[in-house]
Amino acid sequence: MIQITTILTCFVLLLQANPSRAQFDKYFHNKTLRMDYTHCGNSELEEIYFEELLEEPYWGGSKTNLIDTMFYGNYYLNVYDVATDKLIYSRGYCTLFGEWQTTDEAKITRRSCSETVTIPFPKNDVRIEISSRNKKGKFVKKFEYTVDIDSYFIKKDHRMQYPTFDVHYTGNPAQRVDIVLLPEGYTADEMEQFKADCKRFAEGLFSISPYKERQEQFNIRAVLAPSQESGVDIPGEYIWKNTILNTSFYTFDTERYIMTYDNKSLRDLAANAPYDFIYIIANTQKYGGGAIYNHYGISVSGNQHAAKVYVHEFGHLFLGLGDEYVGGSSYNDMYPKGVEPWEANLTTLVNFDKKWKDMLDKNTPIPTPYDSQNPTKLGVYEGGGYVSKGVYRPRYDCLMNTLSGNDFCPVCTRAIKKQIDFYTR
Repeated sequence: MIQITTILTCFVLLLQANPSRAQFDKYFHNKTLRMDYTHCGNSELEEIYFEELLEEPYWGGSKTNLIDTMFYGNYYLNVYDVATDKLIYSRGYCTLFGEWQTTDEAKITRRSCSETVTIPFPKNDVRIEISSRNKKGKFVKKFEYTVDIDSYFIKKDHRMQYPTFDVHYTGNPAQRVDIVLLPEGYTADEMEQFKADCKRFAEGLFSISPYKERQEQFNIRAVLAPSQESGVDIPGEYIWKNTILNTSFYTFDTERYIMTYDNKSLRDLAANAPYDFIYIIANTQKYGGGAIYNHYGISVSGNQHAAKVYVHEFGHLFLGLGDEYVGGSSYNDMYPKGVEPWEANLTTLVNFDKKWKDMLDKNTPIPTPYDSQNPTKLGVYEGGGYVSKGVYRPRYDCLMNTLSGNDFCPVCTRAIKKQIDFYTR
């Protein structure tokens, strides 16, 4: 009796010491509920339609930080316990559809994109709400769906089962940033090449600070899934390949932007491992890449700048860092005047107090002129977010601007460290 009492006392003390983990155990199972939906509209309108629910075997996310307090992203997922109406899980994210809405094509046509949100599998019925950030920077609810967790329509079939490969494994997924690497355009005979490219991805990511110093807080796994043909689609060169993820250069008619609209294959393949973030390695020598916050990232395997491309694109995927360069995109009005960007490394000076003002020397002029004698000086430099006027970046150069340097600026570095902490503590 004394032994049982001691065990119960220790269990209660453990829950008291880690109340957030107790919340996870109260509301969730250690597996994933995935909801696929269709995002439709044009440059001015958007609608969301439910597609299906799936049960997946792994949960790779944090079991303590269930509520997203970063407020990154153009969309927000909120999950409520139906019985109590309590918010029990949330995450911000971005989508390919959201980017497409800012293109010229969206002004003259309508299209749909398949998208996904994932949550730890709930023990009781939940209400899923998705909100969209409007042009004034405010979130507006666009979609609501109540999940009956006992429904036999929650699909349990695992559609694309393939073996996995530990590229860099350091411990418990609940206390790590978990990256799953997916192959694109590697045939069965090229799987050893894919493994080697995965190793190069890890080496590239961990060659740059602050990832270098924090690599023990990451897990990287790869899914060994071959394509029928080697390479990827390059529409501008009339090259079309039969590949497992259907990626393509010339996304939004931008030559180096390589992405996929095949969200279902992407998610089906990723489900072979616990993950927080999905990254595709494309088997091509052509320069290109892309990434969308909390959706997926992609880089090419064979380019000489591969390591820097990895860390640049992962900055978009991991915490939504904005591009600090001017031009090079087909977007319209990505950063409206009068609205402070949510990205940690960009500002329109509308609400600069909440950005990196606290990191500046008190004598730093705002905006900051370029000083050739002090090129790494932290300041507020005009030009960023693809435009030359009205959007500002923290340093004259950074890995979120060009690939000429070898480091992130202090603003990006601080934001990356904070995001690592969120997923691992």
